[in-house]
Amino acid sequence: MRFEFGTAHRILFGPGALREAGPIAKSFGSRALLVTGRDRSRARRLLGWVRAAGVNCFPFQVAGEPTTDVVRGGTEVARQKRCELVIGFGGGSALDAAKAIAALLTNGGDPLDYLEVIGRGRPITRPSAPCIAIPTTAGTGTEGTRNAVIIAREHRAKVSLRSALILPRVAIVDPDLTRQLPHGIRACCGMDALSQLIEPLVSVKANPMTDGFCRQGLQLVARSLRATCRGDDPAAREDMSLASLLGGLALSNAGLGAVHGFASPIGGMFPAPHGAVCAALLAAVMEVNIRALRERRPGSESLRRYDEIARLLTGEPRANADDAVAWVRELCAALGIKPLGAWGVTEEDFATLVEKAAAASSMKGNPIVLSQSELREVLARSV
Repeated sequence: MRFEFGTAHRILFGPGALREAGPIAKSFGSRALLVTGRDRSRARRLLGWVRAAGVNCFPFQVAGEPTTDVVRGGTEVARQKRCELVIGFGGGSALDAAKAIAALLTNGGDPLDYLEVIGRGRPITRPSAPCIAIPTTAGTGTEGTRNAVIIAREHRAKVSLRSALILPRVAIVDPDLTRQLPHGIRACCGMDALSQLIEPLVSVKANPMTDGFCRQGLQLVARSLRATCRGDDPAAREDMSLASLLGGLALSNAGLGAVHGFASPIGGMFPAPHGAVCAALLAAVMEVNIRALRERRPGSESLRRYDEIARLLTGEPRANADDAVAWVRELCAALGIKPLGAWGVTEEDFATLVEKAAAASSMKGNPIVLSQSELREVLARSV
Protein backbone atom coordinates (compact mmCIF):
# COMPACT_ATOMS: atom_id res chain seq x y z
CA MET A 1 0.00 0.00 0.00
CA ARG A 2 1.22 3.48 -0.88
CA PHE A 3 -0.51 6.80 -0.27
CA GLU A 4 0.25 10.46 0.35
CA PHE A 5 -1.37 12.83 2.83
CA GLY A 6 -1.23 16.62 2.79
CA THR A 7 -3.21 19.42 4.34
CA ALA A 8 -2.86 22.93 5.78
CA HIS A 9 0.48 23.33 7.53
CA ARG A 10 -1.29 24.21 10.80
CA ILE A 11 -4.94 23.79 11.88
CA LEU A 12 -6.54 25.59 14.82
CA PHE A 13 -9.98 24.32 15.76
CA GLY A 14 -12.44 25.38 18.43
CA PRO A 15 -14.81 28.08 19.64
CA GLY A 16 -12.97 31.38 19.98
CA ALA A 17 -10.05 30.33 17.77
CA LEU A 18 -10.55 33.45 15.64
CA ARG A 19 -8.91 35.55 18.38
CA GLU A 20 -5.56 34.04 17.45
CA ALA A 21 -5.68 35.38 13.90
CA GLY A 22 -3.83 38.63 14.63
CA PRO A 23 -0.49 37.24 15.83
CA ILE A 24 -0.64 34.49 13.21
CA ALA A 25 -1.11 37.00 10.40
CA LYS A 26 1.69 39.19 11.77
CA SER A 27 4.07 36.23 11.63
CA PHE A 28 3.72 36.25 7.83
CA GLY A 29 3.99 39.98 7.15
CA SER A 30 2.48 43.41 7.68
CA ARG A 31 0.36 43.79 4.52
CA ALA A 32 -2.53 41.41 3.86
CA LEU A 33 -5.26 41.02 1.27
CA LEU A 34 -8.45 40.16 3.17
CA VAL A 35 -10.76 38.18 0.88
CA THR A 36 -14.33 38.08 2.16
CA GLY A 37 -17.72 36.98 0.91
CA ARG A 38 -20.68 39.19 0.06
CA ASP A 39 -21.17 40.44 3.64
CA ARG A 40 -17.88 42.09 4.49
CA SER A 41 -19.24 43.33 7.84
CA ARG A 42 -18.94 39.79 9.25
CA ALA A 43 -15.15 40.23 9.20
CA ARG A 44 -15.24 43.31 11.46
CA ARG A 45 -13.87 41.52 14.55
CA LEU A 46 -11.19 39.76 12.51
CA LEU A 47 -10.16 43.04 10.93
CA GLY A 48 -9.83 44.68 14.34
CA TRP A 49 -7.68 41.91 15.78
CA VAL A 50 -5.43 41.72 12.72
CA ARG A 51 -4.90 45.48 12.58
CA ALA A 52 -4.21 45.55 16.33
CA ALA A 53 -1.41 43.06 15.68
CA GLY A 54 0.19 45.49 13.25
CA VAL A 55 -1.05 44.12 9.94
CA ASN A 56 -2.47 46.51 7.34
CA CYS A 57 -5.45 44.83 5.64
CA PHE A 58 -6.79 45.60 2.18
CA PRO A 59 -10.30 44.17 1.69
CA PHE A 60 -11.38 42.35 -1.46
CA GLN A 61 -14.96 41.17 -1.80
CA VAL A 62 -16.12 38.00 -3.60
CA ALA A 63 -19.86 38.41 -4.10
CA GLY A 64 -20.55 34.92 -5.48
CA GLU A 65 -18.60 31.87 -6.53
CA PRO A 66 -15.14 32.93 -7.76
CA THR A 67 -14.59 33.34 -11.47
CA THR A 68 -11.39 33.69 -13.42
CA ASP A 69 -12.07 37.45 -13.62
CA VAL A 70 -12.51 37.68 -9.85
CA VAL A 71 -9.22 35.88 -9.27
CA ARG A 72 -7.47 38.15 -11.77
CA GLY A 73 -8.89 41.22 -10.04
CA GLY A 74 -7.92 40.07 -6.57
CA THR A 75 -4.40 39.21 -7.68
CA GLU A 76 -3.99 42.66 -9.21
CA VAL A 77 -5.16 44.37 -6.00
CA ALA A 78 -2.77 42.25 -3.93
CA ARG A 79 0.13 43.18 -6.20
CA GLN A 80 -0.72 46.88 -6.23
CA LYS A 81 -0.93 46.93 -2.43
CA ARG A 82 2.28 44.88 -2.09
CA CYS A 83 0.53 42.24 0.02
CA GLU A 84 2.72 39.64 1.68
CA LEU A 85 -0.11 37.30 2.69
CA VAL A 86 -3.72 36.52 1.87
CA ILE A 87 -6.48 35.93 4.43
CA GLY A 88 -9.63 34.18 3.25
CA PHE A 89 -12.68 34.72 5.48
CA GLY A 90 -16.05 33.35 4.45
CA GLY A 91 -17.62 30.33 2.78
CA GLY A 92 -15.94 28.08 0.26
CA SER A 93 -16.08 30.75 -2.44
CA ALA A 94 -14.05 33.28 -0.47
CA LEU A 95 -11.53 30.65 0.61
CA ASP A 96 -11.11 29.24 -2.92
CA ALA A 97 -10.57 32.76 -4.26
CA ALA A 98 -8.01 33.47 -1.53
CA LYS A 99 -6.08 30.28 -2.29
CA ALA A 100 -6.05 30.98 -6.02
CA ILE A 101 -4.92 34.59 -5.52
CA ALA A 102 -2.15 33.47 -3.17
CA ALA A 103 -0.95 30.98 -5.80
CA LEU A 104 -0.91 33.53 -8.63
CA LEU A 105 0.96 36.07 -6.48
CA THR A 106 4.05 33.87 -6.45
CA ASN A 107 3.64 31.90 -9.69
CA GLY A 108 2.51 34.68 -12.01
CA GLY A 109 0.48 34.15 -15.15
CA ASP A 110 -3.25 33.83 -15.63
CA PRO A 111 -5.71 31.43 -13.93
CA LEU A 112 -6.25 29.65 -17.25
CA ASP A 113 -2.56 28.79 -17.33
CA TYR A 114 -3.09 26.42 -14.39
CA LEU A 115 -6.73 25.30 -14.44
CA GLU A 116 -7.34 21.62 -15.17
CA VAL A 117 -9.61 20.21 -17.91
CA ILE A 118 -10.31 23.53 -19.72
CA GLY A 119 -7.05 25.38 -18.99
CA ARG A 120 -3.45 24.85 -20.02
CA GLY A 121 -2.80 22.62 -17.02
CA ARG A 122 0.60 24.09 -16.21
CA PRO A 123 1.89 22.91 -12.83
CA ILE A 124 2.19 25.28 -9.89
CA THR A 125 5.94 25.31 -9.22
CA ARG A 126 6.36 27.82 -6.40
CA PRO A 127 4.74 27.78 -2.95
CA SER A 128 1.82 30.18 -2.70
CA ALA A 129 2.06 33.38 -0.72
CA PRO A 130 1.12 32.59 2.90
CA CYS A 131 -2.64 32.01 3.06
CA ILE A 132 -4.77 31.91 6.21
CA ALA A 133 -8.13 30.19 5.61
CA ILE A 134 -10.99 30.98 8.01
CA PRO A 135 -14.31 29.30 7.12
CA THR A 136 -17.60 30.84 8.24
CA THR A 137 -19.74 27.95 6.96
CA ALA A 138 -19.60 24.23 7.72
CA GLY A 139 -19.55 22.26 4.50
CA THR A 140 -16.80 22.75 1.95
CA GLY A 141 -13.74 21.90 4.06
CA THR A 142 -11.70 23.92 1.57
CA GLU A 143 -9.53 25.24 4.40
CA GLY A 144 -7.74 21.89 4.27
CA THR A 145 -7.71 21.08 0.55
CA ARG A 146 -5.10 21.35 -2.15
CA ASN A 147 -7.42 22.80 -4.81
CA ALA A 148 -9.30 26.02 -5.50
CA VAL A 149 -12.53 25.74 -7.48
CA ILE A 150 -12.99 28.48 -10.08
CA ILE A 151 -15.74 29.22 -12.62
CA ALA A 152 -14.54 29.94 -16.15
CA ARG A 153 -17.56 31.68 -17.65
CA GLU A 154 -16.05 31.69 -21.13
CA HIS A 155 -16.06 27.87 -21.00
CA ARG A 156 -19.27 27.49 -18.93
CA ALA A 157 -17.25 25.28 -16.61
CA LYS A 158 -16.28 25.05 -12.96
CA VAL A 159 -12.84 23.52 -12.55
CA SER A 160 -9.93 23.41 -10.11
CA LEU A 161 -6.54 24.94 -9.75
CA ARG A 162 -4.82 22.04 -7.99
CA SER A 163 -1.47 21.60 -6.27
CA ALA A 164 -0.07 20.69 -2.86
CA LEU A 165 1.72 24.04 -3.05
CA ILE A 166 -1.55 25.96 -2.64
CA LEU A 167 -2.48 24.39 0.71
CA PRO A 168 -3.22 27.16 3.25
CA ARG A 169 -0.41 27.91 5.65
CA VAL A 170 -2.91 28.08 8.53
CA ALA A 171 -6.57 27.05 8.85
CA ILE A 172 -8.55 28.63 11.68
CA VAL A 173 -11.84 26.77 12.19
CA ASP A 174 -14.02 28.55 14.76
CA PRO A 175 -17.53 27.01 15.04
CA ASP A 176 -18.81 30.27 16.55
CA LEU A 177 -18.54 31.85 13.09
CA THR A 178 -21.38 29.63 11.83
CA ARG A 179 -23.83 30.80 14.51
CA GLN A 180 -25.98 33.12 12.40
CA LEU A 181 -26.18 31.13 9.16
CA PRO A 182 -29.67 30.87 7.62
CA HIS A 183 -31.36 27.45 7.58
CA GLY A 184 -30.95 27.02 3.82
CA ILE A 185 -27.20 27.61 3.92
CA ARG A 186 -26.77 25.32 6.93
CA ALA A 187 -28.69 22.57 5.13
CA CYS A 188 -26.87 22.78 1.80
CA CYS A 189 -23.45 23.15 3.40
CA GLY A 190 -24.18 20.22 5.68
CA MET A 191 -25.20 18.07 2.73
CA ASP A 192 -21.98 19.09 0.97
CA ALA A 193 -20.04 17.92 4.03
CA LEU A 194 -21.97 14.63 4.00
CA SER A 195 -21.19 14.01 0.33
CA GLN A 196 -17.52 14.79 0.98
CA LEU A 197 -17.41 12.14 3.68
CA ILE A 198 -19.25 9.44 1.73
CA GLU A 199 -17.40 9.82 -1.59
CA PRO A 200 -13.83 9.58 -0.22
CA LEU A 201 -14.77 6.52 1.85
CA VAL A 202 -15.87 4.60 -1.26
CA SER A 203 -13.30 6.20 -3.58
CA VAL A 204 -10.83 4.03 -5.47
CA LYS A 205 -8.14 6.22 -3.85
CA ALA A 206 -9.28 5.72 -0.25
CA ASN A 207 -6.53 5.12 2.31
CA PRO A 208 -6.40 4.26 6.03
CA MET A 209 -5.93 7.88 7.15
CA THR A 210 -8.82 9.29 5.17
CA ASP A 211 -11.02 6.32 6.12
CA GLY A 212 -10.72 7.34 9.77
CA PHE A 213 -11.68 10.95 9.02
CA CYS A 214 -14.71 9.82 7.00
CA ARG A 215 -15.99 7.41 9.63
CA GLN A 216 -15.73 10.00 12.39
CA GLY A 217 -17.26 12.71 10.21
CA LEU A 218 -20.24 10.57 9.19
CA GLN A 219 -21.10 9.96 12.84
CA LEU A 220 -20.93 13.69 13.52
CA VAL A 221 -23.23 14.51 10.59
CA ALA A 222 -25.69 11.78 11.56
CA ARG A 223 -26.14 13.17 15.07
CA SER A 224 -25.90 16.91 14.37
CA LEU A 225 -26.94 18.05 10.89
CA ARG A 226 -30.66 18.09 11.62
CA ALA A 227 -30.05 19.71 15.01
CA THR A 228 -27.93 22.51 13.60
CA CYS A 229 -30.64 23.26 11.02
CA ARG A 230 -33.37 23.45 13.67
CA GLY A 231 -31.77 26.30 15.62
CA ASP A 232 -28.70 27.50 17.45
CA ASP A 233 -27.18 24.42 19.05
CA PRO A 234 -23.53 25.08 19.99
CA ALA A 235 -22.63 21.39 20.26
CA ALA A 236 -24.20 20.66 16.86
CA ARG A 237 -22.43 23.63 15.30
CA GLU A 238 -19.10 22.34 16.61
CA ASP A 239 -19.84 18.84 15.28
CA MET A 240 -20.64 20.16 11.80
CA SER A 241 -17.57 22.41 11.66
CA LEU A 242 -15.43 19.41 12.53
CA ALA A 243 -17.26 17.18 10.05
CA SER A 244 -16.64 19.76 7.32
CA LEU A 245 -12.95 19.94 8.16
CA LEU A 246 -12.64 16.14 8.20
CA GLY A 247 -14.38 15.95 4.81
CA GLY A 248 -11.92 18.46 3.37
CA LEU A 249 -8.96 16.48 4.69
CA ALA A 250 -10.44 13.29 3.22
CA LEU A 251 -11.35 14.56 -0.24
CA SER A 252 -8.03 16.31 -0.68
CA ASN A 253 -6.21 13.02 -0.24
CA ALA A 254 -8.65 10.33 -1.40
CA GLY A 255 -10.62 12.10 -4.12
CA LEU A 256 -14.37 12.22 -4.66
CA GLY A 257 -16.79 10.65 -7.13
CA ALA A 258 -19.79 11.09 -9.39
CA VAL A 259 -21.59 13.61 -7.15
CA HIS A 260 -18.76 16.08 -7.59
CA GLY A 261 -18.12 14.92 -11.12
CA PHE A 262 -21.58 16.27 -11.96
CA ALA A 263 -21.43 19.22 -9.56
CA SER A 264 -18.55 20.74 -11.49
CA PRO A 265 -20.27 21.15 -14.90
CA ILE A 266 -23.65 21.95 -13.32
CA GLY A 267 -22.05 24.73 -11.30
CA GLY A 268 -20.45 26.12 -14.43
CA MET A 269 -23.64 26.05 -16.49
CA PHE A 270 -26.31 27.04 -13.95
CA PRO A 271 -26.58 29.57 -11.09
CA ALA A 272 -26.79 26.79 -8.53
CA PRO A 273 -24.91 26.78 -5.20
CA HIS A 274 -22.42 23.94 -4.95
CA GLY A 275 -23.87 22.46 -1.77
CA ALA A 276 -27.40 22.49 -3.20
CA VAL A 277 -26.22 20.60 -6.29
CA CYS A 278 -24.38 17.97 -4.24
CA ALA A 279 -27.42 17.53 -2.02
CA ALA A 280 -29.72 16.99 -5.00
CA LEU A 281 -27.39 14.40 -6.54
CA LEU A 282 -26.19 12.41 -3.54
CA ALA A 283 -28.96 9.82 -3.11
CA ALA A 284 -29.22 9.11 -6.85
CA VAL A 285 -25.46 8.65 -7.22
CA MET A 286 -25.40 6.28 -4.25
CA GLU A 287 -28.33 4.28 -5.64
CA VAL A 288 -26.86 3.93 -9.14
CA ASN A 289 -23.37 3.13 -7.81
CA ILE A 290 -24.71 0.46 -5.47
CA ARG A 291 -26.74 -1.22 -8.22
CA ALA A 292 -23.78 -1.13 -10.64
CA LEU A 293 -21.49 -2.64 -8.00
CA ARG A 294 -23.97 -5.43 -7.26
CA GLU A 295 -24.28 -6.23 -10.96
CA ARG A 296 -20.63 -6.00 -11.98
CA ARG A 297 -18.58 -6.32 -8.79
CA PRO A 298 -20.60 -8.27 -6.21
CA GLY A 299 -18.74 -8.79 -2.97
CA SER A 300 -16.44 -5.82 -3.64
CA GLU A 301 -14.87 -3.72 -0.89
CA SER A 302 -16.70 -0.66 -2.24
CA LEU A 303 -20.07 -2.38 -1.76
CA ARG A 304 -19.08 -3.42 1.75
CA ARG A 305 -18.25 0.21 2.49
CA TYR A 306 -21.71 1.37 1.44
CA ASP A 307 -23.08 -1.10 4.01
CA GLU A 308 -20.73 0.43 6.58
CA ILE A 309 -21.95 3.93 5.69
CA ALA A 310 -25.51 2.77 6.36
CA ARG A 311 -24.54 1.56 9.83
CA LEU A 312 -22.70 4.80 10.62
CA LEU A 313 -25.63 6.97 9.51
CA THR A 314 -28.50 4.97 10.97
CA GLY A 315 -26.84 3.50 14.05
CA GLU A 316 -28.39 0.15 13.12
CA PRO A 317 -25.89 -2.76 13.22
CA ARG A 318 -27.72 -4.68 10.45
CA ALA A 319 -28.30 -1.75 8.08
CA ASN A 320 -27.20 -2.22 4.47
CA ALA A 321 -26.43 0.00 1.49
CA ASP A 322 -30.10 0.45 0.58
CA ASP A 323 -30.75 1.82 4.06
CA ALA A 324 -28.04 4.44 3.49
CA VAL A 325 -29.82 5.65 0.34
CA ALA A 326 -33.15 5.79 2.17
CA TRP A 327 -31.56 7.72 5.05
CA VAL A 328 -30.12 10.32 2.69
CA ARG A 329 -33.45 10.71 0.85
CA GLU A 330 -35.30 11.20 4.12
CA LEU A 331 -32.74 13.75 5.26
CA CYS A 332 -33.06 15.73 2.01
CA ALA A 333 -36.84 15.79 2.41
CA ALA A 334 -36.58 16.92 6.04
CA LEU A 335 -34.15 19.72 5.12
CA GLY A 336 -36.17 20.92 2.13
CA ILE A 337 -33.49 20.20 -0.46
CA LYS A 338 -34.55 21.29 -3.95
CA PRO A 339 -34.11 19.03 -7.02
CA LEU A 340 -31.82 20.07 -9.86
CA GLY A 341 -34.82 21.20 -11.87
CA ALA A 342 -35.29 24.08 -9.45
CA TRP A 343 -31.97 25.47 -10.70
CA GLY A 344 -32.90 25.19 -14.38
CA VAL A 345 -31.53 21.76 -15.27
CA THR A 346 -33.73 19.95 -17.81
CA GLU A 347 -33.52 16.75 -19.84
CA GLU A 348 -32.20 18.78 -22.77
CA ASP A 349 -29.04 19.42 -20.74
CA PHE A 350 -28.35 15.77 -19.94
CA ALA A 351 -26.13 14.97 -22.93
CA THR A 352 -23.83 17.94 -22.30
CA LEU A 353 -23.70 17.32 -18.56
CA VAL A 354 -22.92 13.63 -18.98
CA GLU A 355 -20.11 14.41 -21.42
CA LYS A 356 -18.58 17.03 -19.12
CA ALA A 357 -19.04 14.95 -15.98
CA ALA A 358 -17.32 11.95 -17.54
CA ALA A 359 -14.25 14.13 -18.16
CA ALA A 360 -14.24 15.74 -14.70
CA SER A 361 -11.31 14.93 -12.43
CA SER A 362 -13.62 14.04 -9.52
CA MET A 363 -15.19 11.21 -11.55
CA LYS A 364 -11.88 9.35 -11.44
CA GLY A 365 -12.45 8.51 -7.78
CA ASN A 366 -15.90 6.94 -8.28
CA PRO A 367 -15.89 3.34 -7.02
CA ILE A 368 -17.05 2.00 -10.40
CA VAL A 369 -17.02 3.39 -13.95
CA LEU A 370 -20.60 4.31 -14.78
CA SER A 371 -21.98 3.96 -18.30
CA GLN A 372 -23.49 6.84 -20.24
CA SER A 373 -26.98 5.50 -19.53
CA GLU A 374 -26.22 5.20 -15.80
CA LEU A 375 -24.96 8.77 -15.71
CA ARG A 376 -28.14 9.94 -17.45
CA GLU A 377 -30.17 7.99 -14.91
CA VAL A 378 -28.43 9.87 -12.06
CA LEU A 379 -29.58 13.16 -13.61
CA ALA A 380 -33.08 11.90 -14.29
CA ARG A 381 -33.45 10.84 -10.65
CA SER A 382 -32.14 14.22 -9.44
CA VAL A 383 -34.21 16.73 -11.43
